[in-house]
Amino acid sequence: MNTIMRKSMLSVAGLAFAGGVFAGPIAAHANPVDAKPVAVAVQSAAPKPQGEQSHISLNDEQTANVKAIIAATKKAGLPERAAVISIATSLQESKLENLGHLGDRNDHDSLGLFQQRPSSGWGTPEQITDPEYSTTAFLKGLKQVDGWQDMALTDAAQTVQVSAYPDAYAQWEQQATDLVAQYWNS
Repeated sequence: MNTIMRKSMLSVAGLAFAGGVFAGPIAAHANPVDAKPVAVAVQSAAPKPQGEQSHISLNDEQTANVKAIIAATKKAGLPERAAVISIATSLQESKLENLGHLGDRNDHDSLGLFQQRPSSGWGTPEQITDPEYSTTAFLKGLKQVDGWQDMALTDAAQTVQVSAYPDAYAQWEQQATDLVAQYWNS
């Protein structure tokens, strides 16, 4: 849980406690018929990461790709959650490396940060290996997923990517969230 969210939750809990301490003696003398329960809800800005989380150290190229994904997300007018989903997807697909053709190790004709395929209509090899273009293409697909903002990251990513390993995206959610928190405002 990030520091801001933790502090927010503690602040709400502290206010609720203080309100109970100070209102308790007064409320004891109130007419019980007029008393109405008050509900306090604390919601997180994004779903909690699912399952065990993975983490890798990033080199300069990978960090530059994180920044490129965030810039493309902002340019598209989408929120931080879209950047989290994009970065987690790229972590799974390429470890944030802009991969060219890998020969026999390649999955069909998959290229770039998101392992998009020219033969599947994602663009030309030159386009797919451009971080801004490939991110914009991924985000275009994401925007077509009804309710992507509220669904589990792995479901949103899988709907766009159609991977043979649909649950693999979830393991990168915490690192993607941390990276967006670190670089969104820089």
